[in-house]
Amino acid sequence: MTKKQKKTLRRILLAAVLTLCAALALQFLTLPWYGQLAIWLIPYLVIGHDVLYKAVLGIKNGEVFDENFLMAIATVGAMSCGEYGEGVAVMLFYQVGELFQSYAVGKSRRSISALMDIRPDSANLEGADGNVTAVDPEEVPVGAVIVVRPGEKIPLDGVVRSGESTLNTAALTGESRPRSVAPGDAVISGCVNEDGLLRIETTRVYGESTVAKILDLVENSSLKKAKVENFITKFARWYTPGVCGAALALAVLPPLVLGGGWTVWLLRALTFLVISCPCALVISIPLTFFGGIGGASRCGILVKGGNYLEALAHTGTVAFDKTGTLTRGVFQVTQTQPADGVAERDLLETATLAESHSTHPISKSLREACPGLDPRRAADAREIAGRGVHARVDGHTVLAGNARLMAENGIACPPYDNSATVVYVARDGAYLGAILISDEEKPTGKAAVQDLRAQGVRTVMLTGDSPAVADEVAARLGIDEVHAGLLPAGKVEQVETLLAAKPAGQMLAFAGDGINDAPVLMRADIGIAMGALGSDAAIEAADVVLMDDDPAKIGLAMRIARKCMTIVYQNIVFALGIKALCLILSAVGVANMWWAVFADVGVMVLAVLNATRMLNVRAYGR
Repeated sequence: MTKKQKKTLRRILLAAVLTLCAALALQFLTLPWYGQLAIWLIPYLVIGHDVLYKAVLGIKNGEVFDENFLMAIATVGAMSCGEYGEGVAVMLFYQVGELFQSYAVGKSRRSISALMDIRPDSANLEGADGNVTAVDPEEVPVGAVIVVRPGEKIPLDGVVRSGESTLNTAALTGESRPRSVAPGDAVISGCVNEDGLLRIETTRVYGESTVAKILDLVENSSLKKAKVENFITKFARWYTPGVCGAALALAVLPPLVLGGGWTVWLLRALTFLVISCPCALVISIPLTFFGGIGGASRCGILVKGGNYLEALAHTGTVAFDKTGTLTRGVFQVTQTQPADGVAERDLLETATLAESHSTHPISKSLREACPGLDPRRAADAREIAGRGVHARVDGHTVLAGNARLMAENGIACPPYDNSATVVYVARDGAYLGAILISDEEKPTGKAAVQDLRAQGVRTVMLTGDSPAVADEVAARLGIDEVHAGLLPAGKVEQVETLLAAKPAGQMLAFAGDGINDAPVLMRADIGIAMGALGSDAAIEAADVVLMDDDPAKIGLAMRIARKCMTIVYQNIVFALGIKALCLILSAVGVANMWWAVFADVGVMVLAVLNATRMLNVRAYGR
């Protein structure tokens, strides 16, 4: 509990004691109205002076219609009508509700403190003389060497220069599985060094580091409000002046029409005002979304705003990229098929050199299968999107890519009908042979698809790989629909087709690796970046970022989102239903100030309690 909350609690307790003393004193004393008012004003001003002050400030600043104004008018009016005890009680219970709300919001903010703990306090900068000095991470330049001791957080992205250790990435991914690192391995900020001393050469300044970008995403997620949040804000803007006008009419019109009874109708109007206070919705709805975003972030799922959480809850179709999303994206050369008269080594060397300057995972697998080659033997390398590469190797023109690339250049090649990716190689227009490369499915791929189908979500695969490979992977995983052999522009066209065909009210999500699929991530209703640990492109392009490469977290994110929206709708129906009932009862004289206390404070407390259920992520299958 904060100092402010403790101060408010002490004030509530003091006011409660003074209220009890006033009630007991007036049981034994017979005082005129001004004497009774003087006694009741003591607990009233102790508990309500800040509300009165805020109401005056609101009127002064032109922001009249808020809960402070409603409470001030209602309680001052009640005491003006001689209902001293009710006026004090309403203010007292209102402050109890405000304290509870403050505590609940604080608890929600603390619920994502584990994620905020990834913020580094300092960096151990190694000087030219070997001495280590603790400095602010923002002062460390690119290329500097920092020392990370066991138990410390890695403050900046970099490359390990010396030392071996295991890293705990739980704060980033929600998973406690350690990751081993050795010299030459890239590491990102926010991970905890478990056991060994590491010397790391920084590759980014703090403002561009992974941890800084993640913190910025979480801290600014509240700026992107869901439609229902914006509706509640607009609703309150019109609702509060409306009920104030209705209360004024209730206080004035019946006495004018029926004649007399001004005090009775004024009390009914004041009760009407207390009941109408919309704080249950204004507080609980944003708190629910905040809890949903915080709960997801603790699972390694970064949702960039409440609007995307709302969209996830209405997702009916998920389109997947294959490589790096449903498969590991770790390729291995499994077979070579050289043409007649071509040596296997010549085929591998030619393909590897042609691909030596490419960053594609297939190119990496070729370099691993044929290491030690001098990349300077290759020149004028040019990647052809969705097809392969064109390069000069030892002075010869070399093509390495798929069957489409061969066909476009008039080179005949045999078809391969299997689940491997095929790289065809040609030199100076002559076919050299084919290299078969296989990718491995992720262990959770099938479970992820089954989970989505169990939630009624249709699954689609969009891939640039061959139809044979795509169909076999889709059959094993249980994908509903497959579109293979797609260029990057083809994926966007397929997403456009899926968007046009989706039912009204449903959303389309696309899950990709966030690097090659940025255009599709941005075109879909919700872009989900897979395997985004340290990927700038993913964090920038996607609406939802999974901080590890587990596709099963897509289903988890949707369960969190749907639970969030369920709680939001529950609170809307509950709050408006109770208030509508009590407003009618107050208008006809059945509900008094005590009913008003329940309709305002009681409903708010129950709505906030319901909203805090979002903080328990274990309820959604974790």
